[in-house]
Amino acid sequence: MSKIVIMSKKEKYELLLHQMESLIEGETNKIGVMANITAAIHDTMQFFWVGFYLVEGDELILGPFQGSVACFRIPCTKGVCGAAWSRRATVVVEDVDKFPGHIACSSLSRSEIVVPVFNQQGEVAAVLDIDSTDLATFDATDQYYLEKMMKSLRL
Repeated sequence: MSKIVIMSKKEKYELLLHQMESLIEGETNKIGVMANITAAIHDTMQFFWVGFYLVEGDELILGPFQGSVACFRIPCTKGVCGAAWSRRATVVVEDVDKFPGHIACSSLSRSEIVVPVFNQQGEVAAVLDIDSTDLATFDATDQYYLEKMMKSLRL
């Protein structure tokens, strides 16, 4: 009989950190790297939606993701993604219905975390957007590990 191992959130993120290092080491295909990162986070953490939005002019453009269909374009001043981009800081939202200007790509999304990704010049090049179907899914542990992952990803 096989034994089921239950990992803590921290243990899952530690595993993801090591996996991400392997995925990005020496790889120059940025789209492929982002695609594998979203797949790894989605599969390991079982979040509803995980994806990148790339900065293009004054908009965020949909990049690699895992989950249901998503919004193609987000103006720089709109939604949780726009807030993280303009603030240059992670935004954690316990209840998206209470976030002013939230963009509902899916009515199933209940909570969200968005982490900016910086390029070599220190500018926001993208944001990592993660949605959950549960309220208050994201906490300081998620923020710490996702920020750590995104610091090693230079677009």
